[in-house]
Amino acid sequence: MDTPIIDCHTHTRFSDGRSTFEENVRAAAAAGCRVLVPTDHLTLPQSMDATGAIQVVADDLPAHRAAFEEARALAAKLAPALEFVYGFECDWYPGCEPLVERWSAGAVFRLGSVHWIGDPGAVEDPDAAPALDPEHGVGWIDDSHDRRLWEALGPDEIWRRYIAAWCEACASPLPFSSMAHPDLPMRFAGDGVLPSIDLAPLWDEMAACAHDTGRHVEVSTAGLRKGVGSHYPAASLLERFERAEVPITVASDAHRAEDICWGIRGAYEFAYACGYRAVDAPRSDGSWQTFSLA
Repeated sequence: MDTPIIDCHTHTRFSDGRSTFEENVRAAAAAGCRVLVPTDHLTLPQSMDATGAIQVVADDLPAHRAAFEEARALAAKLAPALEFVYGFECDWYPGCEPLVERWSAGAVFRLGSVHWIGDPGAVEDPDAAPALDPEHGVGWIDDSHDRRLWEALGPDEIWRRYIAAWCEACASPLPFSSMAHPDLPMRFAGDGVLPSIDLAPLWDEMAACAHDTGRHVEVSTAGLRKGVGSHYPAASLLERFERAEVPITVASDAHRAEDICWGIRGAYEFAYACGYRAVDAPRSDGSWQTFSLA
């Protein structure tokens, strides 16, 4: 395929990545990338991430934007054809809308994602006590170091609650540009942690929700690096999105410079096999461009 390389989901040290904006830009330029979108995890309430370990904390937002602008100037010199678009991965949780609007001001691309299920508590209170309570179904579903949530709820209930939250995020008034890793609970599939229920009806709900709300959905190569054994989303779910005429973006979800643009051409082939004939990517002015999968 001659489709240009695009990567609409990447991270830096400002959140939970390991590399800098500059390192990611250099890696993208070396890969011949046409569109690169940094999507560090947006600021989160104290109740969800008390130590600020996985987010761009509020006090760092100005420095984050300044570092992006420095890297954009570098990109203009290294690879004039590279479009470098300012974005965030905006974790959805109940009550997040006013906070996401405030903290993501100035972003062109907002990647919607769900990693948390349950009530996060007093999200507006900066001194709120941590809401993490895995034994009662509140917490992060993809924390590889703490699987108490999975032990308490079991895979079937994790899937039900995750898909309900994902559909709520999809229907949110927030201007999500694309929805990330829609089958994230597959994260531990490589360890044999799988549901016993038929996911098809729930996946049909996701496809209908994405269609009805006019969302894009992300095709990510991250699952191939994380032991899932397939892209996010899996073929049977992506085929449902295609039948529902849901457009797609493509991304690596890179947390290291060496993973920038990783497997993107393979993702194009995967999407093509699932029925897609085009992928979309944002421009710096907020408009969209479409690239043929041919």
